[in-house]
Amino acid sequence: MFGSEKEPKQRARFIVTHEQRLEKTLGLGALQILVDTETGVNYINTVGEGYSGITPLLDADGRVVVSHPSEYETQE
Repeated sequence: MFGSEKEPKQRARFIVTHEQRLEKTLGLGALQILVDTETGVNYINTVGEGYSGITPLLDADGRVVVSHPSEYETQE
């Protein structure tokens, strides 16, 4: 009755593919690369005490970085 049927595992919309801690250089905080699993768009995310920000990750030509699902599906 309750919980007898397994619900399909819901896929996370955003996943962290890379993370760099910044304690030694800039104090507390980190930079993260996030990937939107529905669009493949990469974002750079800053996190810290009292501040945060997110923006699309750009390549050397100023274009938004878009990952193919095969690049991040194994990391989920």
